[in-house]
Amino acid sequence: MSDGEELTDVPAGKMATVITHLEMTALPDLPDAPLPDGITLQHFVKPDLTWYRDLQRRVGEPWLWYLRPAMDDAALSAIIHDDRVEVHALMADGRAEGIVELDKRVPGEVELAYFGVTPAMIGRGTGRAMMTATLRLAFADDPKRVWVHTCTADHPAALGFYLRSGFRATKRQFGLDDDPRAIGVLPVDAAPHIPFI
Repeated sequence: MSDGEELTDVPAGKMATVITHLEMTALPDLPDAPLPDGITLQHFVKPDLTWYRDLQRRVGEPWLWYLRPAMDDAALSAIIHDDRVEVHALMADGRAEGIVELDKRVPGEVELAYFGVTPAMIGRGTGRAMMTATLRLAFADDPKRVWVHTCTADHPAALGFYLRSGFRATKRQFGLDDDPRAIGVLPVDAAPHIPFI
């Protein structure tokens, strides 16, 4: 700890994160990065809620993604069944193993609301190809900006991956919220790299 550094206790049952917001305003010069044989990125129009929740859980539980699992059916449907929200899944052997969600509800902007793969796909070279395809989809309608945010609960390589993909950091925030394991949204053994207190 350096002189002048302020520390704040995080109460039990709470989770503190540092959130980094990133954006890009033009499609970068993307290297050719095809998806591996047998793997596709498929658009799901108005996806089934049970299917979507299962995919969100399998991709996001290790990183404490909790907002969507906590939503009731009406709130979740209002988002993912909106014509301006696109849900794409990375398909391998007929099963969804990754998620891309592009939110175009703000005119001129595309939020990369969710991007991730299941633990089974990590390290198989799909992330770079999935991001290349995602950015092409995001810039298809020539938005003014494409943006994403990541936090310290995400995969430790997430921030560096976004920066290498051409995103530029624009803002950093501190967040304090209920730990989703404390309120029963996620199991207590989720995200063992983040101690449950």
